[in-house]
Amino acid sequence: MPGRLCLRFILFAAQFAICAACSAPPPRHHQLLIVVDGLRPDYVTAEVMPALTALARRGVVFNRHHSVYPTVTRVNASSISTGSYPELHGLLGNSVFFPRVNPARFLDTADRANLVEIAKVEGRLLTTSTLGELLQAAGRKMLVVSSGSTGSAFLNNHTVSGGAILHHRYTLPEALAEDMKALGPPPEEDAPAGSLDRFAVDAFLKVGLPRIDPSVTVLWLGDLDSTAHANGIGDPTTVDVLRHIDGEIRRIEDGLKAAGLFDAYNIWVTSDHGFSTHTGGIALDAMLKPYAASLPDGSPRIVADGGAIYVRDDDRAAVSAIVAALQRTPGVGAIFTRANTRQLLDGGVPGTLSFDAVRWDHDRSAQILFSPDWTDGENAHGLRGTVSSGGVAGHGSASPWDVHNTLIAAGPDLKEGVTIEVPSANVDFAPTFLTLLGLRIPATMHGRPLGEALRGRPDAGAAVTFTHTVRTPDGSYAATAMFSTVSVNGRESRYFDGAKVFRPTAENVR
Repeated sequence: MPGRLCLRFILFAAQFAICAACSAPPPRHHQLLIVVDGLRPDYVTAEVMPALTALARRGVVFNRHHSVYPTVTRVNASSISTGSYPELHGLLGNSVFFPRVNPARFLDTADRANLVEIAKVEGRLLTTSTLGELLQAAGRKMLVVSSGSTGSAFLNNHTVSGGAILHHRYTLPEALAEDMKALGPPPEEDAPAGSLDRFAVDAFLKVGLPRIDPSVTVLWLGDLDSTAHANGIGDPTTVDVLRHIDGEIRRIEDGLKAAGLFDAYNIWVTSDHGFSTHTGGIALDAMLKPYAASLPDGSPRIVADGGAIYVRDDDRAAVSAIVAALQRTPGVGAIFTRANTRQLLDGGVPGTLSFDAVRWDHDRSAQILFSPDWTDGENAHGLRGTVSSGGVAGHGSASPWDVHNTLIAAGPDLKEGVTIEVPSANVDFAPTFLTLLGLRIPATMHGRPLGEALRGRPDAGAAVTFTHTVRTPDGSYAATAMFSTVSVNGRESRYFDGAKVFRPTAENVR
């Protein structure tokens, strides 16, 4: 009898274990976000990027994905890291002004040393929580691997919470430096295009995967951006780098397969911004010279860079006069100032849009933010989008060619063979990854989970577009901002599609 009871207990325990296993939730998959710096959506063709095109065919293509404005790298790295806009995270440009760090000039956020100094002096670098910090609190790990600048890598997980940053110039935590040495000497900054990207992919496959086992990885590939800045969009050298990047995407997939992890990973391929051909900028220093002066401590009254103009004594008359000068200047596009009442789309200076229109209103904001003007014109290689800025090509403007960027994804949690027409943006990655990991989304995140791309989830509602126009009192200058909205579960998300200006002729004004 005791033997029969023992046997029954063993059988019951086995059945209970089987039932418990059947009812347990499936394991959460890993998220790999590949950020190809400066990847325009029209770069992705079957001829130039067959691997990425194949990934798109088996997954999801987002046709209306958005960069965060200003459409520059480190602003978007911060928005990817936090799931929020600059109005909350406080990293306002590729170059930033912190008078307590340096009252005379902007600081280049490409240099990690500047970011470390900002954090030291200000107490915080980003003024909201990050995805890395949230993952660490949940016992998860975040990995950042980058061939871009030391600063952009740092901003993706600047507290290095629960994970690591692998970069060809530094490694955090430093205990992983020995593992990185096994990859061989890192390429020099002037190495042939593609060398740094390849080193970063090696670091992900050979160090990051086995040593960190991350729940979320941001793999940032920077060679395309530097090549396009130097040579232009559509240039044969830029196309060659696109082919190289496509080979790296294939190598990533092959590496995951070799490690037996391919079916455990959702792969997201995006960019931080679009790209445009540049046609020459304005003489901003000469325009600002009449308003220049020294403050009582000897530091400059006016400090400007990257479209941001600080009038440090906050003289309202000077701010209005500078805005008026910008509005009269061909080559200047939309101008933004702080609204008199929060959440209005009109700026406080007539004829300007508000900081709220682009989610840029932070205690650290300048008095004025402006975009260079743009056109839909083609360059010599037939690629559209020109901007009135210096250099060969670049980004940062309110042009749709800079705002509209790439998002393609495939994996076990994602739908197959789907094209999505509702808007999305770089702020949406963090809440999406938290959702896929079964973690709570904090109220501080502006982004939304991209549920319309996930298996078993309903499609999102149709997008709604609208415009908002501001004019000077005399009608000599007008700016129109374009927006898209989508409502999901009763919450509306608004996306900035770009802004265009119009300067009527004198006859039209009359």
